[in-house]
Amino acid sequence: MKDLATERGGRFFRDRAFVETPPRAVIGLEAEFNLFIDGRRRRPEKVFGDPSRLVRRRMIPRTGKSFQLPAGGAIYFDTGVIEVATPIVELEPGCCYRATRSLWEQIRYLRVELDHWAKRNGCQCRLQGFSAHYNLSFPNARKSKFRNATKFAYLLAHILPVPVLLLAANRQSSAVGVRPRRTRIEVTADFTPDPALMLATCVFVAGAVQTVLRWENFGLRQLNRNGIPRITPFRLRKHSSRRGWRVTADSLGQNPFTADTNAPLWKLREGRTLSLRAIAAETLRPFRRRIRQISDSRTLEHIAAVFAGNARSLLDFAERPEAYDDVGRVIDWGRRRMRRWSRSKYEKIIHRVIAHEPMRIGQKRYRVDRMNGWYQVDCREVGTRRRRTFNLDELVQMSAAKKVAAKASNRRKAAKKRRA
Repeated sequence: MKDLATERGGRFFRDRAFVETPPRAVIGLEAEFNLFIDGRRRRPEKVFGDPSRLVRRRMIPRTGKSFQLPAGGAIYFDTGVIEVATPIVELEPGCCYRATRSLWEQIRYLRVELDHWAKRNGCQCRLQGFSAHYNLSFPNARKSKFRNATKFAYLLAHILPVPVLLLAANRQSSAVGVRPRRTRIEVTADFTPDPALMLATCVFVAGAVQTVLRWENFGLRQLNRNGIPRITPFRLRKHSSRRGWRVTADSLGQNPFTADTNAPLWKLREGRTLSLRAIAAETLRPFRRRIRQISDSRTLEHIAAVFAGNARSLLDFAERPEAYDDVGRVIDWGRRRMRRWSRSKYEKIIHRVIAHEPMRIGQKRYRVDRMNGWYQVDCREVGTRRRRTFNLDELVQMSAAKKVAAKASNRRKAAKKRRA
């Protein structure tokens, strides 16, 4: 998920227009894929030019070189990979399910468009999973000298790697990272071709982030105070791109991605020796309450089962599963029973926006011109062509007011009929 814009004076600026950020906490997911055509890896920029030449339907342009997919998310080509991203989703109960579902909707849509392009050009196309990014906003209200995004990301880099590698990594993975961004925290890992495990990863990351945000400060002493086990040696490496840190194959004395997850191989600072699964299970304890609040007990049980060895981790396979090399061909979303959450208010508005239907606001009608970042929509008034920018919360409020007015009108009509 690209940054909303460049900070200037407490707000954000890009393309000569101020861009707002949502006042509430939000979440969003991204996935990157390598493109293979007839067995050869190809750069999507060289093959298609830009996403509008791959997707058949007209797409709403976004700030920069990305486009709004008809499935609700965004698509762009980024340094040799195809990247899809979800719209922002309000951080509330069900948000992780909604964000994960939305990401797989973008993947499914991309897969269908690639199949159509391949058939038209007489070739075979496949998507190879490369990486997944879990983005959560960092609220301005929680910032201080001892509580900033950099310190927060550094602390999370000591908490998240072992649980995330059990939930999201495979035997060929090489790193789990955390990057501080201007308005958010980004957790990077391998792409996970199993939707249930991706949901579990998203839920754990979101639950940990929301818990740590409530700690007194972001110093490393908080790890001991909250019972987070610490492996020794533990050497963080610089992230491969932008600022941030990551745990790699040589960060912990031996390669955690190829080691036996059930063997007590890892020495802790207080002298105990535990397995990766036992370390992940202990790390889960301070975050259970928040995880249950933003998801449900069934997803929490799945996470605990993976850490206990009662549910599969992709590290349980001797080789990386073949699903990585042809993503989207089969989407096994229903492998585990889970609660189906309805779409969030932001999602509903985004789907109305990408429908290209004129929106009546007051006495005026507007057509969508483009998405301005993740939170704002640039519109033009039908007739005068004057531009006006609305944010998602404004559109949500106007949509709710419209529904209330419509219900009141229906009640008045029904009362008239009864009197008649």
